[in-house]
Amino acid sequence: MRQLPRRRLALACALLLSTVAPGLTACADRTEHPLAFRAFDAAARLAVSGHGADGLDPARPLVVRSASAGDRITDVTAVDQHGRHVGGRLSADGSHWLSTAGLSGGARYTVRVGTEDTSGARGRGTLHVHTRKFPGKQQTLGVELGPRSGTYGVGQPIRAKVGKRVTDPDVRAAVVRALRVDSSPGVEGAWRWINDRELHYRPRDYWPAGTRITVRTTELTPVRAGHVLRLRAPGELRLRIGADVRAVTDAAGHEMTVWKNGELLRTIPVTTGKPGFETRNGVKVILDEEAKARMRSATIGIKAGSKESYDLQVRWATRLTESGEFVHAAPWSVGAQGSANVSHGCTGMSTENAHWFFERTRPGDVVVVEGSDGKEMEPFGNGYGDWNLSWRDWQGTTPPSDRGRLRIGA
Repeated sequence: MRQLPRRRLALACALLLSTVAPGLTACADRTEHPLAFRAFDAAARLAVSGHGADGLDPARPLVVRSASAGDRITDVTAVDQHGRHVGGRLSADGSHWLSTAGLSGGARYTVRVGTEDTSGARGRGTLHVHTRKFPGKQQTLGVELGPRSGTYGVGQPIRAKVGKRVTDPDVRAAVVRALRVDSSPGVEGAWRWINDRELHYRPRDYWPAGTRITVRTTELTPVRAGHVLRLRAPGELRLRIGADVRAVTDAAGHEMTVWKNGELLRTIPVTTGKPGFETRNGVKVILDEEAKARMRSATIGIKAGSKESYDLQVRWATRLTESGEFVHAAPWSVGAQGSANVSHGCTGMSTENAHWFFERTRPGDVVVVEGSDGKEMEPFGNGYGDWNLSWRDWQGTTPPSDRGRLRIGA
């Protein structure tokens, strides 16, 4: 319905009032009461569990509760004095919010809370919380974050390499709590220890194109009673995710399809590994790219001077594994490309197609190989095979049992 101008609305109300009983109001101009639409101050109707005069125990989560019957919490934003956000989870009934990220010791947090009462009125409250300093012994562990800051593809995992071996499950858990990954847009993700010195972080699904990621360490994190851990990193890591570029190689069909943001860009005739040198199946992530690369058979265990030995300079080489699997130009096998597998495990294509592929991909882009008689790509130890684990398996890691003293090996 078309809204009447205020002057005409007032006249209409005056005319209508003459037809109703004295003392009754027929209509009102809502714009005359702007205060009715402002959120009330809800701070006095909120409480932080366990927050005493000396502050909150940093080894425990931050819990914000509604202290008024019937009020429901609708949203919470918590940041520390450095502007770092604290992740959390709101209960289904809106009765409380629980932090899911580790807190720092001796830190100050500003918590902004939105509420709604039984009548539907909206409230806003700001709470100021501080944490006590961690008691007990402290131990420092150096950490190197990677890859280097820059732009990567949607499959790029994040890695953290620690300076010493960590086998104690409590210390491992403390390291995870001390590593912060913030992304915009936010995605579900998790760290996983892949060996005693290295962790990888990946989201449940590939990163959305255009995502911006910041990785940093928190100040201190509890290990267990009487022990805390500090991670020392050179600085924070900032990554940007580029376009969603993926390639799928059908080894049995001898072709590669290349996609960008869901659109098919090109179908390329290829050759993959011949019998005895079959290309690995599975999901791989581009590690780096070289316009020219020297490839020698000795690096994959072929004896020099044998029938299968080679020493070649190749163009437009895109590395997929640490063991030496590439996508590259192979002008010597153009006759087999699209019809037979004749390589020693790499994916070969014409020089023009290899250059085209090289120019449109970057580290972090995804390359999937299907239909090969080869082994499956290793999840770890030969590049980034992280995506070959299901999300359930990724989260299901069980560290070794070593619950003695706070132990960080050499």
